[in-house]
Amino acid sequence: MLDGKVAFVTGGSGAIGSAVVRAFAREGCRVAFSYHSHEDQARKLVEECNSGGGGVDGVGEKVRAYPLDVLDAKACQSLAETVEREFGRVDVLVNNAGIAQIMPFAMIDEKDWDLVMDVNVKGMFLVTKAFARGMIRRKGGSIINMSSLAGLRVLEVPVHYATAKSAVVGFTLSLAGELGRYNIRVNAIVPGMLTGGVSANIPARQQEKYKDFCSLSRAGEPAEVAELAAFLASDRSSYINAQSIFVDGGI
Repeated sequence: MLDGKVAFVTGGSGAIGSAVVRAFAREGCRVAFSYHSHEDQARKLVEECNSGGGGVDGVGEKVRAYPLDVLDAKACQSLAETVEREFGRVDVLVNNAGIAQIMPFAMIDEKDWDLVMDVNVKGMFLVTKAFARGMIRRKGGSIINMSSLAGLRVLEVPVHYATAKSAVVGFTLSLAGELGRYNIRVNAIVPGMLTGGVSANIPARQQEKYKDFCSLSRAGEPAEVAELAAFLASDRSSYINAQSIFVDGGI
């Protein structure tokens, strides 16, 4: 499904990010991904995905990992240039890096608000700006942004996290309208509660409440989100643009 394509995934060492990297690599895509602090997980993921070969520049690697602070504009631009040079191009960008804090509104300080908004929104902007330039030049590509049900439903979730994930949808809609002329599609994935990632911090009471309202009566798996990402990255989704697609089990 993704044979011959090259993807860049931010936050590739996390639960959803690593599932996306695995799915893309399995479907024949060469993948570069970034990590911030989990170097061991990143290294293990690279070893796992490259165990069967695949090839980047003829050295037998299908997947490579790079450290990145998504809030460092110069680092984002430099990494975009590095990945394009080493892989030849980038066809798919997955903005997955994010952060959450579990705290009530009254306890959110300004620094907490800024951190969550910066990583989830500003980081997405800086990475997209760096990597979209090559897509515009080649007149083609797919950008996939990870939002969250937290930003689009009335749920017991931190206000600053919900606000940031809601902003992802606005960013997706506007960018899709602007980049469509270059044959670049921009879509968002909206996961519900999952078995890993930020959902692991949800109190047990809220997890059970979610399952009560979920048509499938269970939490989702990161791999199920990754399957949708692989589809949106492929040419099979060539007429899907400016959409926010829910993967929530039916809330």
